Amino acid sequence: MLQNNSAIKSKIDQLWDKFWSGGIANPITAIEQITYLLFMKRLDDLDLKRISDAEFTGSKYTSKFDGKFTIPGTEQKVDRQTLRWSHFKRMPAEEMLTHVQMKVFPFLKTLNGDESPFTHHMKNAVFIIPKPALLVEAISTIEEIFAEIEKDTHSGGQAFQDIQGDVYEMLLSEIASAGKNGQFRTPRHIIKLIAELVDPKLGNQIADPACGTGGFLLGAYQYMVTQLDKNKKNLKPDEDGFIRNSVSSLLTKKVSVILNDSLYGYDIDVTMVRLGLMNLMMHGVDTPHIDYKDTLSKGFTESNKYQIIMANPPFTGSIDKGDINESLKLGTTKTELLFVENIYKLLKMGGTAGVIVPQGVLFGSGKAFVEARKLLVDKCELKAVIAMPSGVFKPYAGVSTAILIFTKGGETENVWFYDMKSDGYSLDDKRTKQEGCGDLQDIVTQYKKRDQLKKSDRKEKFFFVPKEQIVAENYDLSMSKYKEDVFEEVVYEKPAKILAKLKTMEGEISSELRELEGILG
Repeated sequence: MLQNNSAIKSKIDQLWDKFWSGGIANPITAIEQITYLLFMKRLDDLDLKRISDAEFTGSKYTSKFDGKFTIPGTEQKVDRQTLRWSHFKRMPAEEMLTHVQMKVFPFLKTLNGDESPFTHHMKNAVFIIPKPALLVEAISTIEEIFAEIEKDTHSGGQAFQDIQGDVYEMLLSEIASAGKNGQFRTPRHIIKLIAELVDPKLGNQIADPACGTGGFLLGAYQYMVTQLDKNKKNLKPDEDGFIRNSVSSLLTKKVSVILNDSLYGYDIDVTMVRLGLMNLMMHGVDTPHIDYKDTLSKGFTESNKYQIIMANPPFTGSIDKGDINESLKLGTTKTELLFVENIYKLLKMGGTAGVIVPQGVLFGSGKAFVEARKLLVDKCELKAVIAMPSGVFKPYAGVSTAILIFTKGGETENVWFYDMKSDGYSLDDKRTKQEGCGDLQDIVTQYKKRDQLKKSDRKEKFFFVPKEQIVAENYDLSMSKYKEDVFEEVVYEKPAKILAKLKTMEGEISSELRELEGILG
């Protein structure tokens, strides 16, 4: 997390302040404009790297900046090389702003061809940085941020990671503190944890029905890319104990095509759709499938399509009953329950989901709550319930949550519970990195060998509960229902001895009071 690098955090704060003072006060608008600039920078860097790699290996690569670009609505053609970040960043301020507004941004909007989801959702996007000075300052600060990220990358031994997501996360904290938006990003280490548990494979169709900026899709992509190199011995774990790459020597054109056609995301916020598309494209996914759709609505008809679903769907209350898809049968307007049913519907038979839910889903007594849990236990193999501490989503929200891992169509015999006490970060608003990884790596280790151990000591932080007991408890899935508290025996002194001590103390107090009276006369 960028919060652990004070230099990067300081520069991102500077970037935010510059946009605020430059007249872009709406936080989401500022995030979107900053993301466009980050995308321009990353696009240039990635293209130059691919040219270099192609020259080194003797392979063929066609640069996105080869040839001419016709400016929409005109017959004017410009050399695409002039649209590179590395070219226009050296222009005089006034000329640079005009160049980016009239040439670079229109080029960006049509990057993947007329039929791509990216071009479709960028159609109404507007570059609204109003002042040359603000653009110059923003470009300068972004250059400094990238330099710090590269420095941090090399010292940490990791590939370039989710810069756009981290920048978004830090800027979003400004919104959260002002209470202006319900969006919040899943911490990257929690995404990595869920990817380890659901284990997406090359060729799987993977989805997130409420994808936001695409963090889970990126997490699945990086997990699969890393698996290509899993036999290499020089790979080092990151600060959370996970090994992740965005690049691999085995990431051939054929493999890239498979990965490009594996990732599907949907969101009801067009800004999030744009940010998600750019996030994945900045990490090598050339044509991500992220679309503007309400997956709970009547207009969304997909079902039985995906082998893997990873999601942290919104649980902000209720939606209009008239908009709910008729195929959802729980009879509720609560989004947290509707998404559980919808994810079940979207999975192929034998497909696996890793889903974050508020802990109220685990024990709510209402009919829809119980029916949602019955769906997980009776029609799926509910593999794991991992209770997370309430601070995991701070500063955005303090709600207690849990991770559910389930496979559609399997048979639940025993459910594995784990009581996560720490995710490796402080549980206050600052979320400071603590020494070690908390319970993250233990969860992965214990989950993968759970069937061999069949551990059922309810006094431990993880244990099995048989399906029969869960059914008997009205399908309650809360950790507290089954965990046995450990009580330490406390030995107290005999009452007579305590009374003698109190008399002695009383005598000492009386003596000191008489002494004080003598002093006062």
